[in-house]
Amino acid sequence: MCGIAGKVTVGGGAPPDPALLEAQLQALEHRGPDSAGAHVDGPVAIGMRRLAIIDVEGGRQPLYSEDGQIALVLNGELYTFRAQRAALEQRGHRFATGSDAEVAVHLYEEYGPDFVQRLHGMFALALWDAGRRRLILARDRMGKKPLLWARDREGALVFASEPRAVLMDPGVPRDLDLDALDATLVTQYVPPDRTPWRAVHQLEPAGRLVWDIDAGSPVVDRWWTAEFTPKQVIGLEEAAEVLRHRLRGAVRIRLEADVPIGAFLSGGIDSSAVVAAMAQEAPGRVRTFSARFDDVAYDEGPWARAVAEHWDTDHTELHIGPVDEATLQRLVWHLGMPLADPAAVPAFQLAELAAREVTVALTGDGGDELFAGYRRHHHLAWTRPAQAVPRNLRRRLARARYLSERSRRLARRLAMAPHERYADLFRHFTDADRRRLYGPVLAPLIDSGDPLRAVREGWEGARTRTWTDRLLACDQAAYLAGDLLPKADLTSMAHGLELRSPLLDQELVEWAATLPAALKRRGATGKRVLRAAAAPWLPAGILDRPKQGFAVPVGAWLRGPLRDLAHDVLLDRRTRDRGLIDTRAAAATLRAHQAGEDRAAVLWSMLILELWCRTCHDTASFVPGARLPQAAGGLAR
Repeated sequence: MCGIAGKVTVGGGAPPDPALLEAQLQALEHRGPDSAGAHVDGPVAIGMRRLAIIDVEGGRQPLYSEDGQIALVLNGELYTFRAQRAALEQRGHRFATGSDAEVAVHLYEEYGPDFVQRLHGMFALALWDAGRRRLILARDRMGKKPLLWARDREGALVFASEPRAVLMDPGVPRDLDLDALDATLVTQYVPPDRTPWRAVHQLEPAGRLVWDIDAGSPVVDRWWTAEFTPKQVIGLEEAAEVLRHRLRGAVRIRLEADVPIGAFLSGGIDSSAVVAAMAQEAPGRVRTFSARFDDVAYDEGPWARAVAEHWDTDHTELHIGPVDEATLQRLVWHLGMPLADPAAVPAFQLAELAAREVTVALTGDGGDELFAGYRRHHHLAWTRPAQAVPRNLRRRLARARYLSERSRRLARRLAMAPHERYADLFRHFTDADRRRLYGPVLAPLIDSGDPLRAVREGWEGARTRTWTDRLLACDQAAYLAGDLLPKADLTSMAHGLELRSPLLDQELVEWAATLPAALKRRGATGKRVLRAAAAPWLPAGILDRPKQGFAVPVGAWLRGPLRDLAHDVLLDRRTRDRGLIDTRAAAATLRAHQAGEDRAAVLWSMLILELWCRTCHDTASFVPGARLPQAAGGLAR
């Protein structure tokens, strides 16, 4: 686990500056506090910051082929490397370390760019083939590990695990991508193929970039997609038994580490099932960590404690009080992009606590996206028959004044095409909010922009016609890849903590995709097969409790401890001059929220966006933990 970065020049351009690579790696030190390594030769400079997990003493990167012609840096973990290593050694390959990542070098020697299809794990990698003068960048199937790239003004390619390291190169343009910012305000996350800068791109999940630098431009493709057909013929009881077996196997291979390992436990079905499997597979007592809130409406502590007691884990709780200004600024700096999911706050704080005790933690990420666990899955399935109602009638109902606001909102959604209805469920800014709150810079996008493009394309690009499967394919392509996995990676790696997600094991994902929809959702009950699989493992009440998620009392925070910060940031001259937000409309929204109207989602998104502008866009030198410059009356104007 680490952070990687590098640069490859083209043609007769000057070779990469080693000092630039050093600066890039310094910007990633939090991801890999244990050591650094670099390979600089001719047109290429690649390097890494290492968080030592496997072969702590000997597994430093870059890693090389026997002849030194191939150099690799890899962020992540490869879980089946021991069997692959044995097979490669039988074919004559020689290994210099005990690192899991070294198998990738020799798999490339055997299979060329298709070597990525044989990697089982989570990874973002860069491989340089000096003999062919070829660069390969690649990400794992689900997108657990981030990788960004850009072309500088001279045509060189710059890449890194986080945007700050890419932007260390002064040749990379910093012009904002306003469409991406529009999408971020509406959905709370940057689309998974974009960044807030026009010149900087995210390599998408299962993305691969191949650049033969003497032959033309980089070629980007997708090397894996989940297949939802053909469907298995299997009953609920048998599927539950298979899932228990597969989950235990996925957990087992994720327990390999030469450092302390634990698990995040919320008391929900997903994390509880992972902890249960871990307790059965781990050689010793399992360490678990959970978050506690003062507000009982948000607190899952008692449920987590019940699971911990059931499996006799060594359990630690973190009390999450109102977030303070310094913590929020540190979080925004580490996120690097304006990710406005409020759950990033407790995730950041929980990771900070866990990192004091363990270096690796297992999580329950992915259960909802594999097995249809969200309320929206039921909502969309329930409203599907409305397509038979004539569209003009649905539109008239949406405008009917005799209906309640809630009924008109439902009728408005019924008037939409299915993909529009799905996308609308992700809105935190309505079109009315955009018209009211966007400043002059974003205002042209109100009518011309497509802030839900990533969600719409996820729906339209799903390789299945089954309604439930289409929802899950879109969840995985947009929400999981754009919000949940970046949040998990960035909030944990800020503290040098590696997260592993057994439910997103590639073989489990592929198996789950081919399950009949009825085993995932029936009526209002989601995750049927996961519930059935976990039932023998969990204490009474866990399966029947309402879904809660990592909810955060952000509305109360904005009326209390963050009230002054929100006013100072959203209403000052700096925000007004930037032109993204209309400060007068923001003032009215703040007043409405203080008066009791729930405007938390739009206020939080605007606050995170402006804090991101100040800490990550305006300057690359802001140090995490430092306060923003102060002036009389509040933040610097």
